[in-house]
Amino acid sequence: MNLEKLKKLSYEELQSARRGFEKPGSQRLPVSVLLDDIRSLHNVGSIFRTSDAVCVEKLYLCGITGTPPRDEIRKTSLGAEESVPWTFTENPLEVTRSLKNQGYRLVALEQTDGSIDYRTASYSFPLCLILGHEYRGIRDELVEACDMAIDIPMHGLKTSLNVSVSFGVAIYHIRSRWEEKV
Repeated sequence: MNLEKLKKLSYEELQSARRGFEKPGSQRLPVSVLLDDIRSLHNVGSIFRTSDAVCVEKLYLCGITGTPPRDEIRKTSLGAEESVPWTFTENPLEVTRSLKNQGYRLVALEQTDGSIDYRTASYSFPLCLILGHEYRGIRDELVEACDMAIDIPMHGLKTSLNVSVSFGVAIYHIRSRWEEKV
């Protein structure tokens, strides 16, 4: 047992420890993330920030999903929209077709009749994790294009988590699975 008092790291200490971590050309997690009609800019910002934390390859903002520069996104992303590669495309099916042709496995984070618990799913890389609208979820034609659907078991009265929270839970698990393989 450590009897020394814990000391919170200062901002400067945290910044110094991270210097040089993400250099151009360094290896990113071979996961892209597609946001399908995410209406809350705060959710978009939170997803940018978590994407930076796990070093995702790219974000695809699709449909009605808001894009930077927006104050609401920057407030929750803390500037991560500048460190995470992203693009906007109106039609998400164009993105999924292109990614499939490049060998990506499409994974829906969605409650379907065939969803697998995210903890027991078998992930192969590269993959694209697809997130949907806060109420309607992922549009049907995108779900049908996916190779697999994963979900997060719920134990309370509510049937789902907030989309950005769900993303955080799933992407950290996916990253740990990838780290086991490299």
